[in-house]
Amino acid sequence: MTPRPEIVRPELDGPFPEHIAVVMDGNGRWAEKRSQPRVFGHRAGVESVREVVTSCARMGVQSLTLYAFSVENWKRPEAEISQLMRLLKVFLVRERRLLMKNGVRLSGLGRLDDLPAAALEELRKTEELTGDNDGMLLRLALSYGSRTELAEAARQVALDVREGALDPDRIDDETLRSYLYDPLTPDPDLLIRTAGEMRLSNFLLWQASYAELYVTERCWPEFREAELMESIHAYAKRRRKFGGLVGKVREVVGEDSAGA
Repeated sequence: MTPRPEIVRPELDGPFPEHIAVVMDGNGRWAEKRSQPRVFGHRAGVESVREVVTSCARMGVQSLTLYAFSVENWKRPEAEISQLMRLLKVFLVRERRLLMKNGVRLSGLGRLDDLPAAALEELRKTEELTGDNDGMLLRLALSYGSRTELAEAARQVALDVREGALDPDRIDDETLRSYLYDPLTPDPDLLIRTAGEMRLSNFLLWQASYAELYVTERCWPEFREAELMESIHAYAKRRRKFGGLVGKVREVVGEDSAGA
């Protein structure tokens, strides 16, 4: 087991995000603006992954989920998909030393069997190698789509009901959560999206229900530790109500709450 590094948390005006999720967008656009092929942007994006993972681990973030490859990304040109899968395989091999040094556990999230055999093999090796680390959990969302995740969960719920293993009258939100790809990791507190796009893009739709959203115009290859800190400081200034009230204690007994 590799212990987590010494934790140095930033001074904030509010809470610290224990789970950060990131839609890493804009690699291709960043490259095209520089008259380079899209793969140039993907390679540059790996440097951002390295810096963000290291920074989060050393700040004591509990979980970091990176949207690395969506189910929709399989529709891209075959040449680009091949390049992305090669980059994934290289990343999983080359970054093992960094993950171990920072006590990071790596885990895949999604329809992992869709991955090419070579990439899946390296993913499983890295998961096994880092499995006993006691630091940050790094989840790579690969061949991931939230609608697919929810559909597969609903399908399994229906099968269990049909087989008598599940009472439909006892199904609640926690029941459905237990059928998701990773039901144990707490929901993200902060969801970051780069490249200025104002949408979730089928990412953690269930889990991000109450996540604080932070959108930056910077493309992913430009997103480094300084931009990460900006997002964390912005999060600390938010007031998270979860549908309730903040800073108010209401007397329920004898109160007419019809107009609340």
